[in-house]
Amino acid sequence: MSRIIVITSGKGGVGKTTTTANLGMALAKRHHKVAVIDADFGLRNLDLLLGLENRVVYTAVDVLAGQCRLEQALVKDKRHPNLVLLPAAQNRTKDAVKPDQMKKLAMALTKVYEYVLVDCPAGIESGFQNAIAAAQEALIVTTPEIAAVRDADRVIGLLEANGIRKIHLIVNRIRPAMVQANDMMSIEDVKEILAVPLIGVVPDDEKVIVSTNKGEPLVIAETPSMAGTALNNIARRLEGEKVDFLDLTPTNDGFFSKLKKVLNTKLF
Repeated sequence: MSRIIVITSGKGGVGKTTTTANLGMALAKRHHKVAVIDADFGLRNLDLLLGLENRVVYTAVDVLAGQCRLEQALVKDKRHPNLVLLPAAQNRTKDAVKPDQMKKLAMALTKVYEYVLVDCPAGIESGFQNAIAAAQEALIVTTPEIAAVRDADRVIGLLEANGIRKIHLIVNRIRPAMVQANDMMSIEDVKEILAVPLIGVVPDDEKVIVSTNKGEPLVIAETPSMAGTALNNIARRLEGEKVDFLDLTPTNDGFFSKLKKVLNTKLF
């Protein structure tokens, strides 16, 4: 049975699109047929993160207007043919599409694809309503900041009010050293506030920026990264696999710590 999952947050800039691109690629790499939908009309970015921006010909709006078939609008990823993108239109506002139309598109994709991942725009207005219209499940992405967590809490309430009960939490850009110094909310703090099951913790990683600029998801990057491993693990958990969370205990590998180790070695 196909699964329609919306990736949302409320607050912008917390990593929804990065999460969607990487989970889509990770699931495709694991031999699932995956369609990712960019529901951010007017400000699409999912094509950029997947490195598919030069191959977009038609968009979801063109399909709804009858200017092309759904199959013609789907952009196939040459690296993993199991993955396709349904791009949003850049020259239309979020009001150009209605929730029932988005639901029709998503349901049509479930006839072919095992996973349909919907990248939700920021906010809780019409774009949000479009993105959740067909969803059976939701992944809430938040960073461990009070504003992001508060917005995520509001979105969880809206999802439940719209009948979406299967909700999981992804805490993104965690910095263990800051958590240890009490300068950042801990995973437990976020879990306690939001009260939904945790499915992933992604550490802050500079390689995310490199990945975004290259249009190459971290989950297929040649150089392994903690964030890429964490995102691959989320995909495995979505499949139902039990995977331990990464050990994100901060390490004391600074200059003075290394010097202290050298001195201790010489003394003893």
